[in-house]
Amino acid sequence: MSAEIVALRERVVVIGAGIAGLMTALELAPRPVVVLSKGPLGAEGSTLWAQGGLAAAVGAGDSPARHVADTLDAGDGLSNPAIVEQFARAAPGAVSRLARLGVRFDRAAGGEFALGLEAAHSRARIVHAGGDGAGRELMRALAAAARATPSIEILEGLEARRLIANANAVCGLLGVGPTGPVALAANRIVIATGGIGGLYEESTNPPGSFGQGLALAARAGAALADMEFVQFHPTALDCGARPAPLISEAVRGAGATLIDETGERFMANTAGAELAPRDVVARAIWRRRAEGHRVFLDARSAVGADFAARFPIIAAACRKHGVDPAREPMPVKPAQHYHMGGVATDAEGRSSVEGLWVCGEAASTGLHGANRLGSNSLTEAAVFAAIVARSIESVSIRPPAPLGRFSAPPALDPAAVRPLLSRAAGVIRDGATLRAAVGQLAALASAGPAADPAAVALAIVVCALRREHSIGAHCRADFPRPPAELRRSRITLNEALVEAAAIAPRHPAKRA
Repeated sequence: MSAEIVALRERVVVIGAGIAGLMTALELAPRPVVVLSKGPLGAEGSTLWAQGGLAAAVGAGDSPARHVADTLDAGDGLSNPAIVEQFARAAPGAVSRLARLGVRFDRAAGGEFALGLEAAHSRARIVHAGGDGAGRELMRALAAAARATPSIEILEGLEARRLIANANAVCGLLGVGPTGPVALAANRIVIATGGIGGLYEESTNPPGSFGQGLALAARAGAALADMEFVQFHPTALDCGARPAPLISEAVRGAGATLIDETGERFMANTAGAELAPRDVVARAIWRRRAEGHRVFLDARSAVGADFAARFPIIAAACRKHGVDPAREPMPVKPAQHYHMGGVATDAEGRSSVEGLWVCGEAASTGLHGANRLGSNSLTEAAVFAAIVARSIESVSIRPPAPLGRFSAPPALDPAAVRPLLSRAAGVIRDGATLRAAVGQLAALASAGPAADPAAVALAIVVCALRREHSIGAHCRADFPRPPAELRRSRITLNEALVEAAAIAPRHPAKRA
């Protein structure tokens, strides 16, 4: 079925309606913008699920320089210092901008922001909303602000399936909406589609976030960066649910400790203990579980009867699965949580394809390096939304060319990819398992409903196979040492497919 063709003239198209997409649209006002929301506005997406809050140096005794130092330390040497500096200095202003847009942040008695502490932060600098409900409050306020802005048109229920590019420049996109396929002619497009959690069997992300924006960009020829760096949150509730309910780092920041079923506090002698960087804590829990133990987060002494008041969303999730955190330890395990990799962008959010910008988790700006510092992600989306908007305003682009007739690709389904990627690119990886997944993922990436999810997963696995050392969130059991030289990774989909073709014949894929 051919797509209906719609010319958008001078309008910018934003794909995604979380904090990155809506903030970009709001920052572009009064320039006309079309926002594509795959579902009802504010009803789904990773932003809605966020608990922790936004990191910014807004408290007494804190400074952007300290925020820079903490971010660089967590990134394990792979963060871009210039990007980190730009981000940390802009973070307080981004939080203030959100407050002006109507976000009701938690306040202390004197009216200043109530600040929380999270792992690897040297100061309490996490700005919360509703205790552990930052995501819900952000989406409430931003959706209301976007709906009230005349220059923003929101197309709900429209899913982008493919970018149309010519001579390394975007000229439109193919999507499917309530009335069927549609082709939008546009040459200024922003990808703000969130993360990749739906590619994993165990994730804290909504299952509908499975790297669609990365696939859109990669199929259009855009370079990807740091794809191997996947963050696993150490403390997802171990209850068998998908997605796994998240127990925010703020609970450990409030003093909760990690114990096994014998009561042993096994992180006590690790630098930073429970507030060590996320990759360190995740691996410690993974290894403890691999030894046959169960792991629990114990907040009874630190929080106790106040748990439900301080962490209402977490308390409700625990109660749903028969756990009372005020009276008993919470069973936990690592689960995929965030992707430091994504579409490679410059300091202005521009991809390697002309007319294509990327903002939020789908982008790889160089901010996070090998391991994201907690609560930098929501702040990153707000900071870079303003940067992307300014970049778009500064570029003179010709009106979009007329599109030919196109048919939209089929609906996407990552189900076949999940067991392959989860086994190959989990908390701890090894070369043999990575190589075994390459052929299977390359075959899936060629056609069918799993093609785009498999293309993203293939890039992750190939980059993980290339990196023969351990750094940050990338841990190779067969190469445990740190690298001799610090370097970011970069790959295109064509390069991943070529490498897969060279690897697969020597390591034939086993039947699943």
